[in-house]
Amino acid sequence: MNDDEHMLLPDGPDEEAPLPEDHRSGYVAVIGRPNVGKSTLMNAILGEKIAIVSPKPQTTRLRQLGILTRPDVQIVFIDTPGIHHPRNALGEFMVEVAVAALQEADVVLLVTDASEPVTEEDKNVVEILNQANEGNHLKVIHVVNKVDRARDPEKYQQHFEGQRALVPDAVWTTTIATDNTGIEALVKMIVERLPQGPRFYPEDQISDLRTRDIVGEMVREAVLLHTEQEVPHAVAVEVEEFSERENGVVYINVTINVERDSQKGIIIGQKGQMLKKISIHARREIERFLETRVYLEPHVKVLKNWRKDENALRRLGYRIQR
Repeated sequence: MNDDEHMLLPDGPDEEAPLPEDHRSGYVAVIGRPNVGKSTLMNAILGEKIAIVSPKPQTTRLRQLGILTRPDVQIVFIDTPGIHHPRNALGEFMVEVAVAALQEADVVLLVTDASEPVTEEDKNVVEILNQANEGNHLKVIHVVNKVDRARDPEKYQQHFEGQRALVPDAVWTTTIATDNTGIEALVKMIVERLPQGPRFYPEDQISDLRTRDIVGEMVREAVLLHTEQEVPHAVAVEVEEFSERENGVVYINVTINVERDSQKGIIIGQKGQMLKKISIHARREIERFLETRVYLEPHVKVLKNWRKDENALRRLGYRIQR
């Protein structure tokens, strides 16, 4: 297995495959404030986990494509970081990624959380959406997610009405991304709004990220799930080696970068127990994804204040535009 291998990524679209005359295709930007379930929603639509998820806000950092191909349509989803008020260069990069996705989109999914009232961040997302949509060229679908978490019917109605007022002219639907409720109806709404066109990617490609990049994100997900407070946001994972050994086991060497010695100590834990727990969790997810045995060797390194250092951000794969 080559460490530059992409996930199910042949070269170029399959131009030999016959397509129906009314075949549709297009790009769909998935936007919203942090932690409303955008990545979970995209995974549910694709039927496969390609974007990491966690209860922590700002889990998604990179622009990632998720590609759904059927005989009649190819939908290219752009999963974006949550739009928020940035506090460092990494935050600025994440917001830039989300805003740039709107320039590519044929359809926008604005995702909000039914279990919470409208926030200032929700309003900020809508303001950015409105600025990008001054020519009214975007078709917006408002997706009210997490409707199962709204326990109080009266509060749910208040939250729902407040959220609907954010984009009163947009069509809307409700979903529970964690159990696929409303997903089929949402896909139908998207297809109806896409233009006719060819496929942009081979029918068996489901992401634009390399396999090693997705593996690195799965390690970061494990850190997010097992650590608390500021540590998750200070973590960046580099895959140093990704190779297949003669016995068929995939060997993966990763560096978990943090900003301070105290954070390094938290991730390693007493007698290495936290790092062991993170490694076991990540290895199981990676083995499920690669469908083969994996030997995962993690290391923890301090890269001081990397979130504020644009050179460090570029080296870690966050391509700041300046």
